[in-house]
Amino acid sequence: MKQLQTLKEEQISLSLFENFDRQQYVTHCRRKIDGQWMVVETAFVEQWYEEDYRHRAEELKQTLREGGVVFAVFRQGMMKGFAAVESTFFGSRKQYLELSSIHVSADCRNQGIGRLLMDACKQWAKAKGAQFLYISAHSSVESQAFYTALGCREAREYSRLHVEKEPFDCQLEVEL
Repeated sequence: MKQLQTLKEEQISLSLFENFDRQQYVTHCRRKIDGQWMVVETAFVEQWYEEDYRHRAEELKQTLREGGVVFAVFRQGMMKGFAAVESTFFGSRKQYLELSSIHVSADCRNQGIGRLLMDACKQWAKAKGAQFLYISAHSSVESQAFYTALGCREAREYSRLHVEKEPFDCQLEVEL
């Protein structure tokens, strides 16, 4: 049974990630080459270690301190997915709020946790007055398939800061 919770800052610590496996085997990624989207071979393993989890915990706490939201899905008391939405509007019409994190543990993917998290994030952002969630998303074919299945598309406006920070990410939006 999946249990969705809105986390508070005091709930976020390194121990929250004890049973969370952020591992992804990547073989192909989407890249925009000469204005066209292409799938290119690029094999690597995306793996988080203790320092990565510690850093993520601090980022999530910062999101909450700045008025954003963090959702988590638990199974048998263990966190198996989490997502965060930032509180600062941006875009030419201030139409975007950023979905800064959405991750599902490797052992629980393709079980509806990501969709549950995305739905909660969309509801929260819409209630705050956003028209779209903005996502600077990992370009792996698997990650892009996830976002496409949830109705995301290429962002009409790119955030320069996001592009500079992660030039290989795909800049996406989903309407609320």
